[in-house]
Amino acid sequence: MFDLLKGDKVLWGIVTLLAIFSFLPVFSASSNLVYVVGTGTPWGYLMKHFVILVIGFVLMYSIHKIPFHYFKGISILMLPVVLLLLIYTASQGTVIDGANASRWVKIPIIGLSFQTSTLAAVVLMIFTANHLSKPNLRQLKFSHSLLQLWLPVFAVVLLIFPSNLSTAALLFLMVVLLAFVAHYPLKYLLSICGMGLAAVLLFFVLVKAFPGAFPNRVDTWLKRIENFSSGKSDDGNYQVARAKTAIVSGKIFGLGAGKSRMKNFLPQSSSDFIYAIIVEEFGLIGGVGLITLYLLLLFRIVVIAHKAQNLFGKLTVIGLGIPIILQAFINIGVALQVLPVTGQNLPMISSGGTSAWMTCIAMGIILSVSARKESSPIGQEISENLNNPIQILSETH
Repeated sequence: MFDLLKGDKVLWGIVTLLAIFSFLPVFSASSNLVYVVGTGTPWGYLMKHFVILVIGFVLMYSIHKIPFHYFKGISILMLPVVLLLLIYTASQGTVIDGANASRWVKIPIIGLSFQTSTLAAVVLMIFTANHLSKPNLRQLKFSHSLLQLWLPVFAVVLLIFPSNLSTAALLFLMVVLLAFVAHYPLKYLLSICGMGLAAVLLFFVLVKAFPGAFPNRVDTWLKRIENFSSGKSDDGNYQVARAKTAIVSGKIFGLGAGKSRMKNFLPQSSSDFIYAIIVEEFGLIGGVGLITLYLLLLFRIVVIAHKAQNLFGKLTVIGLGIPIILQAFINIGVALQVLPVTGQNLPMISSGGTSAWMTCIAMGIILSVSARKESSPIGQEISENLNNPIQILSETH
């Protein structure tokens, strides 16, 4: 079996451990949906989580067999599709309590919901890595880069921003980080950051000037920041207060698997606040152990990026791997009240199909890079000398 798994074996092991461990808190926390909300059964949610992970690992295994330089063209082809999906998602006009909640689209055939921003993040990271890995990047005119790279980036980020601030901010931050790592001219990068800040300020000004023009989540964001800074335990901070109670109850060794009490009172206990349930049931040891796994995952991502044979591989691993780690620690930080509530789930642990599948796809691409799929001479020459077909043909023959 190990001969069939290419790429970094330690990365395979860490992802598998996270997936196996996820069954315990998901099965336990699902009782909140069964006995409080009144939908489904615990075994039904467990089976659904099992099917999601099986599909995710099939995707990861299939994708890690693909030579990673193929994803350059795939990202270019997928970007217009992603933009259309984001436009369709935003145009649905889903509103909850007067706020924009257009994050998902329904798949009519199988009846599942799909969060388009997660797919957009994966595609945009690869697209950005492809552009930044081009030779003579520092000699390119800013106007060319503005049209070829930053216009698609701003389009994706701005379409996500009104309904999901944290995802949009994380996505833009990662693009800027990739540009910095690729030695993109600093003066241009500062200009881009200034343009992004100006766009955000303009959005807030328009929302305050015309509050009834379109649904938005600005009031929700401001209330979360206010609750976080004040530390109040009112209705707006209900989730964090219950999460802290669960964490305190866990102590050193926890209450035991499935014995969480706060799962019946904590909203989103199987997704956004699942870390609090983990600490309550497995204690400080379980919480620190899970953090250690994510740190090991970060270490392997850095190692794979360092060993990648070209700049595109390095940037792809960084662009796909680092957001997974950041998302994990944002989720943990929210549960510990280190950060305001953001709605980011715990990768490979929380219930939910879209996030798990996109994480598996990202891991599959990282494993493809670690397997050095471009090591064959002809494939490497075609990848590196794509602009000189005559030389390729002559050397091949």
